[in-house]
Amino acid sequence: MASVMEDPTLDRHFKGHKDAVTCSDFNPNNKQLATGSADKTLMIWNLNPKARAFRFVGHKDVITGVQFSPAGDLVASASRDKTVRLWTPTIKGESTAFRAHTATVRSVSFSRDGQWLVTASDDKSVKVWSVHRQRFVYSLNQHTNWVCCARFSPDGRLIASCGDDRTVRLWDTSTKQCINCFTDYGGSATFVDFNTSGTCIASSGADNTLKIWDIRTNKLLQHYQVHSAGINCFSFHPSGNFLISGSSDSTVKIVDLLEGRLIYTLHGHKGPVLTVGFSRGGDLFASGGCDAQVLMWKTNFDALDYREVLSKHSKRVTPEAPPHLSDIHPRGPHLHSARSRVIEVRPQWTFDWLPEQPLLLKAPWTTVSVLEGRLTLTEDKLKECLLNQSHILLQVRRQEEDRDREREQEEETDRESEREDEKEGESGSSLASV
Repeated sequence: MASVMEDPTLDRHFKGHKDAVTCSDFNPNNKQLATGSADKTLMIWNLNPKARAFRFVGHKDVITGVQFSPAGDLVASASRDKTVRLWTPTIKGESTAFRAHTATVRSVSFSRDGQWLVTASDDKSVKVWSVHRQRFVYSLNQHTNWVCCARFSPDGRLIASCGDDRTVRLWDTSTKQCINCFTDYGGSATFVDFNTSGTCIASSGADNTLKIWDIRTNKLLQHYQVHSAGINCFSFHPSGNFLISGSSDSTVKIVDLLEGRLIYTLHGHKGPVLTVGFSRGGDLFASGGCDAQVLMWKTNFDALDYREVLSKHSKRVTPEAPPHLSDIHPRGPHLHSARSRVIEVRPQWTFDWLPEQPLLLKAPWTTVSVLEGRLTLTEDKLKECLLNQSHILLQVRRQEEDRDREREQEEETDRESEREDEKEGESGSSLASV
């Protein structure tokens, strides 16, 4: 780690969205940044200042999640229109759509090998899809309320999900079973992700907290309460040493995970910050929010060669052996309040901000959300009816099978009686001949 820590600096800001920026992701090639918005459009920003940006139109409602494939040749987007789209991030902007869920799709994420997608939805399910076939593979269904986020582990063997039922769940992708459930939340769990090595998960909540768990021991390692409002999104630095979070308190916070303390508070957005994310190399990070602005920052605070760190991580993430990196210290629980020592970084120039929009991710859509909730209840009742019908059919089939067995037994008994009568007749005729 570098001996001198430099402050992060605002590098660029992008204007183009007409409504809240809800999600973002850097292309692994570090040449593009994708953002989705409540204006129903997907923007692909080229980091080369001389290159133009692309605006993709296709979704019929708010875009809620976006992510580049590991190869960078595809972009997946999720939407309130219940679909997932796969785009080619070129000037043509070609896309294919498939209906993924029966309610709003809250998040979409690729597996590390790029072969699978995992989606989370307000229909209370987590679903896994084949990227190449664009087909549904299986569903995970133990959440009891809307599912806000789902992510693959780096080795693809686990899926972490969280939702409005105030739980974070871990799933085994081979058995399709929930293997752990964390319930220590005072409100909805809004976001979840694995660290780079896959040994820990972090989760954020509407109760202003950020928690980091060791999934090998199921113990809470760190507990931060540095925001004054709900946390909407966060991102691990590729080195695993830092984490950034965006909150409805209009700030971006940067936490040093090795020292267990808040190190920066960034003021740049007017209104809630809905999305943050590091680039794959860790030298940049982006933030977006209800002010329709996309800000790109230079990290600066760690001059470590991230490529070397990432190469070590990739060697350890194998399907055969579990990850074994001691990546987060200290191992005892830590509670940090917002009064921790903080360095504030403010832009040195003024932006032409749009008027503040008091938009929270779910607030403007209460009526639609209620209707979707009713639809979900109707679907649950339909599922229950279908399940009962299947049980009745199964009972009828069993009764028919029992009748068939009894009929066969009776026929077999009759045949044996006939054989015995024939034997008695033959013995009687032989005696008569004697």
